[in-house]
Amino acid sequence: MKRLLFLLSISCLSVGANAQKVPRIAIAGIAIESSTFSPAVTREEAFHAKYGGEAFSSYPFLSVDSPLRGQAVWVPTVLARALPGGIVSREAYESIVRKTLDSLKKNGPYDGLYLDIHGAMSVVGLDDPEGDYLLRIREVVGPKTLISTSMDLHGNVSWRLAQNTDLITCYRMAPHEDAMETKQRAITTLLTRIRNGKGKPAYKAYISIPVLLPGEKTSTRIEPAKTVYKAVAPAAAQPGIIDASIWVGYAWADEPRNHAVVMVTGDEKDIVTSTAQRLAHSFWDARFGYAFVAPTGTLNECLAKALASNKHPYFISDCGDNPTAGGAGDVTWTLKELLARPEFAASNGPSLLYASIPGAELVKAAVAAGVGGHVEGYVGAVVDARFSGPVKLSGTVEAIAYGDQQAEVEVVVRVGSLHIIVSKNRKSYRTKEDYSRLKLEPLKMDIVMVKMGYLEPDLYAMQADWMMALTPGGVDQDLEGLTYKRIQRPMFPFDKKMPEPDLTAKMVQ
Repeated sequence: MKRLLFLLSISCLSVGANAQKVPRIAIAGIAIESSTFSPAVTREEAFHAKYGGEAFSSYPFLSVDSPLRGQAVWVPTVLARALPGGIVSREAYESIVRKTLDSLKKNGPYDGLYLDIHGAMSVVGLDDPEGDYLLRIREVVGPKTLISTSMDLHGNVSWRLAQNTDLITCYRMAPHEDAMETKQRAITTLLTRIRNGKGKPAYKAYISIPVLLPGEKTSTRIEPAKTVYKAVAPAAAQPGIIDASIWVGYAWADEPRNHAVVMVTGDEKDIVTSTAQRLAHSFWDARFGYAFVAPTGTLNECLAKALASNKHPYFISDCGDNPTAGGAGDVTWTLKELLARPEFAASNGPSLLYASIPGAELVKAAVAAGVGGHVEGYVGAVVDARFSGPVKLSGTVEAIAYGDQQAEVEVVVRVGSLHIIVSKNRKSYRTKEDYSRLKLEPLKMDIVMVKMGYLEPDLYAMQADWMMALTPGGVDQDLEGLTYKRIQRPMFPFDKKMPEPDLTAKMVQ
């Protein structure tokens, strides 16, 4: 009996000791890609912010019964993520930041903080908003709190951002099939560094690479990005290295920080430095090889090939107005062209699914008419009317769906052989579920045209063939035709004969 009591007392002491060692880790984040070449402005409601415990729903690996959940006292603050779009209003940004800082002040102190950002947010009147955001967080949590940041590889890493985070990583795949894996890596690395007492890395190497390219030319599905990024994981696994990352940067914002970057963190200076320089040179040396991930052409060229093809469904990306990259999503130029094509005028013509166009008034009319009813009204060009005005649709309501977080209400309107998705609010149609909820079957269509650049995994698996139509919009793929005034020069591809840049690693203090 005495032995049992002794063992129980030891066990209680052990539990108490372990409880004292459980770290307190805050969670915060704000994420959006913002095109400064779009007339759209993003307001606070677009971020669909999650507060406190709501944030756990964004991380399956932190579910109640997950191993990671019990390894820390988690303190979620504000997690705000918006569909890519236009520049963020200063009021929206300041409101989200203020709520985040208030929550951090209220619930501190912290051993660590996990920061979930994209890295391509633009804010009215403010350069480098993520750097500003992190600096203000650092001022609240103090210099000793270990901060671990995860990012999209299409984000931008400013020197200020690099200074104020301790651990940093980004996606290694485009499309981002490793997004959740990256977020989990950022958190597990944070926990490991707290537990083993090593804390902040001894060295953070930073290299700015004067290259600015769109994701559609740097997809890891094809060379040379496939090989360049394949080297990242082995580089990060070396002894003395904590993490290694390559950022492509975001192409559709005119800010000095927008360009490629390599960062490597670790505890051994020589290996950190040499690894960063090797990765930077590999990205730079491949610059002339980067090419579009799919065949490209004008809209008419893409349609001609799709109509002549016996491969169905034939996907066409309407990429200039891609809302997943920052397009307004309501440019009507392509839809107007489709409605004018005689091939699609009759109901027995080639079937074409178009995803999508916002049109709140037409959606309201479609709901009133009901499935099978006739609807008529204008759609699109409320935000971005630079290329074409609102387009009139007159057709049959095929489907109605409610409850999507982005769209709220969605309808499908049949016009001739066109099946046009119209949403109350703009939305990106990137998953199987986006179509099945509208009882649409892309696999049975002759052509599927979607406002997207490279196809997301679900759509890529559906396509029998695929082209990218070089259409107009806020994320026009013709970067050299856009008017950049503030990016650093020289910069590839704008200055193709520029001298070799200095790719020496700079140590971030």
